[in-house]
Amino acid sequence: MPRIAGTTIPDNKNIVISLTYIFGIGPALSLKIIEKAKVDPKVRASALKAEELNRIKDIIEKEYRVEGELKRDILANVKRLRDIGTWRGMRHMKKLPVRGQRTKTNMRTVKGNVRKTMGSGRKPAASPT
Repeated sequence: MPRIAGTTIPDNKNIVISLTYIFGIGPALSLKIIEKAKVDPKVRASALKAEELNRIKDIIEKEYRVEGELKRDILANVKRLRDIGTWRGMRHMKKLPVRGQRTKTNMRTVKGNVRKTMGSGRKPAASPT
């Protein structure tokens, strides 16, 4: 199994799909990287030659932020929002939805507001003796 950017990618899948296992690379970006590296998109990751794998690694390392570096940037952005006291930062702190989703019906388990339905815990009716 080849390792790219600290992630082991599956070798039984197409290289385009395998690259999406790396945090920060989706299907569109994966296809773009494959075209830059001049690799056939239909080839499986296990069938890649060492030189093709090295070209893909170089492109990802030089041009894109992935895995740990990207996660650090995201955490830094959230921390900045918390520090300056924005609405979004407060929502992050409270672990509530940040982008305007409703919280009355969804998000119950995260909020700790698990409501039971009326008939969910009912005991069966007594049987006649």
